[in-house]
Amino acid sequence: MLLRFPVPLHLLLLRRHQHLLPNSVPSKRFNFSHPPQSLFKTVPVLRVGYPTSTFSEDESDVELGRLLSLLPEEMRRRVSEHPELHMLIEVVMDLGRKPLARFPSGDFVISEYPITVQDIQHATAQVGDFAVDNRAGISRTLHRISAIRNRKGTIIGLTCRVGRAISGTANLLQDLVQDGSSLLLIGPPGVGKTTIIREIARMLANDYKKRVMIVDTSNEIGGDGDIPHAGIGSARRMQVPNSDMQHKVLIEAVENHMPQVIVIDEIGTKLEAMAASTIAQRGIQLVATAHGITIENLIMNPSLEMLVGGIQSVTLGDEEASRRGVQKTILERKGPSTFSCAVEIISKTQLQIHRSLEATVDAILSGRFPNVEVRRMKSQEQEESVQTRQDAPEIGGEIMLEDAPERADLKTRQDESPLMLPNDMLENSWEHKLPLRLFCYGILEATVTQAIKQLKMNDADLQLTDNISEANALLALQSKLKKNSRIQAAFKSHDIPVYVTKFVGACNKSHTSITK
Repeated sequence: MLLRFPVPLHLLLLRRHQHLLPNSVPSKRFNFSHPPQSLFKTVPVLRVGYPTSTFSEDESDVELGRLLSLLPEEMRRRVSEHPELHMLIEVVMDLGRKPLARFPSGDFVISEYPITVQDIQHATAQVGDFAVDNRAGISRTLHRISAIRNRKGTIIGLTCRVGRAISGTANLLQDLVQDGSSLLLIGPPGVGKTTIIREIARMLANDYKKRVMIVDTSNEIGGDGDIPHAGIGSARRMQVPNSDMQHKVLIEAVENHMPQVIVIDEIGTKLEAMAASTIAQRGIQLVATAHGITIENLIMNPSLEMLVGGIQSVTLGDEEASRRGVQKTILERKGPSTFSCAVEIISKTQLQIHRSLEATVDAILSGRFPNVEVRRMKSQEQEESVQTRQDAPEIGGEIMLEDAPERADLKTRQDESPLMLPNDMLENSWEHKLPLRLFCYGILEATVTQAIKQLKMNDADLQLTDNISEANALLALQSKLKKNSRIQAAFKSHDIPVYVTKFVGACNKSHTSITK
């Protein structure tokens, strides 16, 4: 039966009768871009296709229509008339407030009347039962309906999130998947982790003919209902009664169904991390996502540090500590990592690949830059490349940094106070040598960039550089600069002014002081 929707959505749904061929939509290409940075080198890789919808446009319209059927007629009409209809992210309905449709361009009010109890009841009556995690779905779709309840358990708000299966999103990782590497994907919410592992599951099952088992805790990978969504291909799916049972279902999947690949979404507890480690020791390829933004978040998370091999404190002897130039007590990786590779998802078009997760963890714990490949996606057909950042880059051709700048997690970035550049650094400009090229050591570039914006300086007046020979000044964190006498000697030999700073929490001081 054809669902009835107002124009233009109704016209879009009728296109399914035109029997469009799959090849009627021209495919696009993407590449891995190569910015001019001294810490990167370029190597060629295989050409792959640009992400397109797994299904025809008509089937996508039908699935979107099933989500919009939860809304009253006026709201459906307002959403369907929006120019970004096919990029709809979610619809938010809160009791007593105007409903919102969220698009990439921003929030859009879809009704001037507040949401009533009847509106919420109408929507919840058309979805499946809400589980313990207050999530439900629409059968045979990837949409997710999340509920907000009051203290009595009554639903007073809904977040109706659009789910889409998009082929090509895992092409950036095709070489790693084909090699049989176990992948751990890390990224903030809404960046597309679930979409990528869904496509990886389909790729492994259909293209590489492997036995793939998905452990689907919230039915986000395989969709709601007993029949999995076509977006996972021939991969099989095991549903989880509640999130507390995920680690048990993981072990059950291995013992009962002989999979070659296990796909897991959102590893968040120590029991789940232990189960994943047990599966990896049995020689099964793992593809999973974890809570966090960077690998440092996993290292500092006591529940998930097992995924990166575990962290332990080691006491060195006086001679060894002096040889390494570190304190006597250091952190080291305890054992082998559960995953061979890690992927930090920066955005929907940019990934950071750590081909050896163990080497990355060792580098971070020792204060060095890890080797990382930055891969980007572009819509136009061009030659593809990979940026590879080298471990401990050379400076000035002879001196090598031993202590790389510490990469802070998201909370640290938010807590850091704005940086105040000294006046003489800006006024003198070292005999009017413009642009002023600043070498930062031990300080996040984002912090310096924020200071530049606050001073309303032009990008041509002050630039950041990674090359000592090009630098006009050094801005360094005092505690880091003290540990590296060679970088001090390098700047002294080049007769370059050195400015040091101490970070002070925003709650204690209004700015950060800098001294020469």
